[in-house]
Amino acid sequence: MESLPDPGFWLAAELTSGDDTRAEAAVEHLGQVRETLPASALSQIMTTLCDLNLSTDVDSRWWSARALAAMHDPQVVPLLIGCLQDSDPGVRQCAALGLRLHPDPRSVPALLAALADPDPMCISLAADALGDIGEPAVLGLVQVMQEAPLASRLEAVRALAKIGDQRSIPILFQALSDPSPLIEHWASEGLERMGVGMVLFDPST
Repeated sequence: MESLPDPGFWLAAELTSGDDTRAEAAVEHLGQVRETLPASALSQIMTTLCDLNLSTDVDSRWWSARALAAMHDPQVVPLLIGCLQDSDPGVRQCAALGLRLHPDPRSVPALLAALADPDPMCISLAADALGDIGEPAVLGLVQVMQEAPLASRLEAVRALAKIGDQRSIPILFQALSDPSPLIEHWASEGLERMGVGMVLFDPST
C-alpha cells in the first residue's frame, strides 16, 4: 500500500470488494503500517473512509467503521460517533466497539444515548466503551441508573462496577435492592471492587 500513488483508492477497492477475508486483511495491514504512512497517504485514507461512511451500501459503511477503529487520527472519534447514529445495527455495533478501542471523553454523550439503542448488542458494546473511558462517564451512568429502562440500567451498572468510582457508591447501594437479580449482582460486584462490601452506609451522607 505504501508504494501506491493513491492508498485511499486501494483501501476503497479492498473494503468494497465483497470479499470479507480480503477486506479484513486490508484493515489489518492498515493497522500495522498506519504509523509509517506519510501525512498525504493518511489524508487520502481518511477521505476514503469519510466517503464510505456516507455510502448507501451497508457493507461499505460497516467496513468503514471497522477500518476507522484501526486508525489513529483526530477525525476517528467524531466519525465513529456519527456511525452510532447509523440505521443499521451492525454498523452501530462496530462503531461502539471502535469507540472502546479509542476511549475518549468526547464520545460519552453519544455512548450514553446508545444505552437506549433498540439493539441489545449495541447497548452492551456502548457500556463496554463507557467502562473503558472511565471517570468522565460516571455521572452520566448514574443518571441512566436513575431514569432508564431495565436493559439500559443493567449495562450502566455493569459499567459503573468496572470503573469503580466512589461517586457511584450511593446509586450502587440503592441498586442492591433492585428487583433485577443481575443489577443487584453487578452493584454488589462494584461495591466489593471498591472495598466497600456490605458495610453499613447512608447514601444521603
